[in-house]
Formats: sequence, structure tokens, C-alpha cells
Amino acid sequence: MSYKKLIPCIFIADGKAVKWFSDRGILSEDVVGLAKYYSDHGADELIIFDLSESDDEHDRNINLIKRINRAIRIPMIVGGNMKRQEDIKKVLYAGAKRAMLNFSRPESVKLIEDAAKRFGKEKLAVSLNDFDALFKHQHLIQAYCSEIVFMHRLDLNSIMNVTDVPCVIVTDTEEEPELFKILKCPGVKGLSGKYISRQNIDLADFKEKCTAEDIQMTSFESMMEFSQFKTNDQGLIPVIVQHYKTQEVLMLAYMNEESFNCTIKTGKMTYFSRSRQKLWIKGETSGHYQYVKSLTIDCDLDTLLAKVDQIGAACHTGNPTCFFQPLVGTDYDETNPLQVFESVYNTIKDRKENPKEGSYTNYLFDKGIDKILKKVGEEATEVVIAAKNPNPEEVKYELADFLYHAMVLMVEKGIMWEDIVKELADR
Repeated sequence: MSYKKLIPCIFIADGKAVKWFSDRGILSEDVVGLAKYYSDHGADELIIFDLSESDDEHDRNINLIKRINRAIRIPMIVGGNMKRQEDIKKVLYAGAKRAMLNFSRPESVKLIEDAAKRFGKEKLAVSLNDFDALFKHQHLIQAYCSEIVFMHRLDLNSIMNVTDVPCVIVTDTEEEPELFKILKCPGVKGLSGKYISRQNIDLADFKEKCTAEDIQMTSFESMMEFSQFKTNDQGLIPVIVQHYKTQEVLMLAYMNEESFNCTIKTGKMTYFSRSRQKLWIKGETSGHYQYVKSLTIDCDLDTLLAKVDQIGAACHTGNPTCFFQPLVGTDYDETNPLQVFESVYNTIKDRKENPKEGSYTNYLFDKGIDKILKKVGEEATEVVIAAKNPNPEEVKYELADFLYHAMVLMVEKGIMWEDIVKELADR
């Protein structure tokens, strides 16, 4: 049996979430907040429909989608108002896992082959309103996209006889038996629509109902049972928590069987508090959730390693990590590029906050943004000139100069390396 996903959909018009593509009544004024609610309450993915009718509104919605991407921790599929390859690129660069082409529009049919060759078929989905469109374009869909989003209740068994491309069903039905029937169809990977997209829905509750119907919902699945772990006398196992991108060790906590199973089920790190003798979801009161990326166990089966996406600070003191008090030596790693960049960045930031006489960095800050931009431009030109010469050492020196001046600009504009890394990762 394949795993199924619950995928709320958001229809955006005039910067607001509306109830349906054919009903422009306001569902929520706060689109980003609505998306974050879905992300925090059991959604596995999110479908966003851009209902804009002009290029200006389309660009405003793209910026809104970028903000949504920064606020959620689940993948996005984005469709609507895509007439050119450039529109597909904008959606993907805004953070969408896939761009969705509406095959009821002839221009989308013409776009898909070139788009697949440019961006990869795994970056494309197709939305369909009727079975005839699937039958007519099945060769294109099979060859150039990795997902079908059906905007209609159809004969699902017939669909599966035509294509093996995974399908998401967007339905206006709110009858649970009908929803269970859709999810039980072998070719359906996910369910979306009015019921799944209600404003205050707790999708974890609906997943439990699906499980009771013998529908296997998407979740992490442990390769071992908790009973196989070597726990202490209280039935607890220590968990080392590490940031999945930076590899920084964030904290140490403990799990019992219930908190382990809760972590697996929800995707949020859940621990057992030894002092309070109760379960606690990390971030439940602070908002600093930890979203599971992976769980592994050591060779003795007595310690877990959790790699997580940490929201905010891991430590209750407000520090990014609980391990911030130096005792012996230093943990600075001069071979770690991000640590080196952050060290230089922090030095530049300190110069801005605590000026030092004779400092070139302070000279740049004192002269202001125009001088900083002039130097960034000059150093970029030096990189180009050095690259035309045969000695690669020149490129190394000029790139280092350019990166330094770029970091001065970053500090001036309040941009951190974390922002840059996230932007690159999203792309």
C-alpha cells in the first residue's frame, strides 16, 4: 500500500486567500499565516493557485509566494497565470517544488516540452479539469511532468488505466466517505480541496481517521521498533540534536516510547521532560519548532541522532545552541566555508557597531552605500580581468576581495549568511 498525502490548497486573489477558484469570497486576509497554519498542523505539501489576471498582480503574488516559502516547512506546488518560460522560472525561484501548468489552456500545452528540458520533468506538474484532456495529452504528460493535479471528481480507476503519473485530487466534496474512497485509489498520492483546506482544520485528526480506514498516511517510518532500543532504567533514550544544514549540535534531550512515536507521526521533535515527567513538543510555547529531517541510532542502540530544521533558537536562553559556554579550546573550523564566512561577517559587523580608528571597514561604512557599491562593482570587474589571465591564483585573490566587499554590503543592508544560504538552498 502506498503512502498518501494531505495537501491543502490556497487560492490567491488580490493578495488574499479566497474560498475557491469560482468563489472569490475571502477565506483569510493573512495568506502567509494561513499557509503557516497548514504547515504546522499536519499538511504534507501545499498547492497554491495564483488567480491573478495581470502581470503586476502576478508579480505581487510571486513575492507573496516567496514569503510563504520562508514561513512554511513543507513543499509547495504553484500554478496559475503561467504564460511564458520566465513565469515558470519565477515560480521555481520563489521556492516551489513544482510549477503547475494548466492543460485547459493551449499555451500551457505548448510550454511543457521546453520547460521540462530546461528545468527537468520533476519540476513540473500538470492540472487537468477533465478526463478528455488527459487522454488527448497523455503522451506529453507521461514524458514531461512528474505529477497530475485533477480539479474534478472523475472515474479514478479509468485515470489509472491511462497513466501511471502520480495524481493529486482537488475536490469540492466535504463528505468523508467520498474522501476515503479517493485516497484508497492506488494511483492517488494526495488529497486536496475544500475539506482539507478549511481554515482551522487539524489534519492530524483527519489522518487518524484515514488510518482507521486502513489508509496509510505519509509520515516518517522507523526501521526499528522502540522496544529494540537500549533505554535507561526510566525507559528513556538520549537524543543528540543537530542542525541538518550546518551540522551544528543544538541540544541534548530524552525520548520515551510515546514521544518517539509522536515524533515519527507528526514530524516535529517531541521529547520526555524528566523534570516535569511529561511529553513536550519542542517549540510548542516559543514557536521554535524542530522539524525532523532524519533520525539515526548509534552502533550500541542506546543513543539517537536527530538532524532537524530548527526554527529560531534551540536554547531556552535565546542562544542558537545549548552548547555555547566555552571550557577548553575553540570549535572554530577554518576548513568549514560557512564558519569562515560567518567569522569574517561578524568581524565586519563588529566594526560597524564598534568603530576602530584607521579601519578600512569603518572607512567604507563612513562613506556610505554609494562608496560600498562602487567598491563591489570595482572588485567584480577585477575578478573578470583576473579570469582572463592564465594564473588562477589571481582569481583566488580577487574573489576574496570581492567577497569581503560583498559582506560589507550585506552588513550595511542587514542581510546575513543564513539568508543567502537559505535562498540558494531554495533554488
